[in-house]
Amino acid sequence: MTRASLDKQPHEVASMFDDVADRYDLTNDVLSLGQARLWRREVAKAVDARPAQRVLDLAAGTGTSSLPFARTGARVVPCDFSLGMLQVGKGRHGWLPFTAGDATRLPFRDDVFDAVTISFGLRNVQDHGAALREMYRVTRPGGRVVICEFSQPTWAPFRTVYTEYLMRALPPVARAVSSNPDAYVYLAESIRAWPDQAALAGQLRGAGWSKVAWRNLSGGIVALHRGYKAA
Repeated sequence: MTRASLDKQPHEVASMFDDVADRYDLTNDVLSLGQARLWRREVAKAVDARPAQRVLDLAAGTGTSSLPFARTGARVVPCDFSLGMLQVGKGRHGWLPFTAGDATRLPFRDDVFDAVTISFGLRNVQDHGAALREMYRVTRPGGRVVICEFSQPTWAPFRTVYTEYLMRALPPVARAVSSNPDAYVYLAESIRAWPDQAALAGQLRGAGWSKVAWRNLSGGIVALHRGYKAA
């Protein structure tokens, strides 16, 4: 079994997700106490995909996050660099055009997508600044980006309780439901090390995105950032 380190070497991260692919969606539902489904619904609303629009879903894993976009009639491309995740996804949703790709070197032309989204994946990219610039490159002028990522709870007492859950409760729960519990120790550590809401917004602006804003979900456990590519 593989556990990635916080320097996020791409081969380590990909191998770690290969290990957890089979039970990844179930584990996420358990560890998030059912909140993961709520967060996916909010991402779908923020992306606001329309029929025939092109949507790039990065870090799509098994494709669960891509299904709401497909249901709108949009042409969604699930993309991930974990071949294990893509194989499980293809077995479940064979009609989706799963694509292997690194977020820092996307295999797409400039100005292709109406919307690019990534949920709980940017944190696992070694150079997330490069990933934000790549998302900008492949988005058409006037298009949008939506990022859903773990963040910092806004209420200090709750932030303390949440940190204790991450470091104490999450690993034993992961041992009960995951095929690679060590991967979820990495998860907890990577969440603690991740920039807060304002810092991520600043990085989006630095990558060229305009009209950047964010909205907190579940008290700031998760933040939904959105930006636009100037027309």
